[in-house]
Amino acid sequence: MDPKWNEDQPIYRQLRDRVVAMILEGVLGDGDALPSVRNVAAEYRLNPLTVLKGYQELVDEGLVEKKRGRGMFVNEGAQKKLLKAERGRFLDKEWPKVLATIERLGLEPTDLLQQLEKDSGVDND
Repeated sequence: MDPKWNEDQPIYRQLRDRVVAMILEGVLGDGDALPSVRNVAAEYRLNPLTVLKGYQELVDEGLVEKKRGRGMFVNEGAQKKLLKAERGRFLDKEWPKVLATIERLGLEPTDLLQQLEKDSGVDND
């Protein structure tokens, strides 16, 4: 996790978002343990209650479960649930802005596909 925090959002929320990113990226998988509250608090010089609050949000969202005396663990299907939510959010919130930019610039689908192939190193010749 990145040790830098920004001023725009509470630290507990940023911590929650970083764990979500780790789940989405596959760094944390189903059944994996989250780093302990004590370890995260010590490593990032945070109040343990701040870490606990970030973790509690994940529990409340059904992404993580507490196992008494053992820690917090990623729930089965958490990545799938997050991907579905993130895709929906992207299509509802981000895609209209992207589409407006594409239209404003007069880009065609073929332009976008050519750029995608170029960026991914795919050669169709």
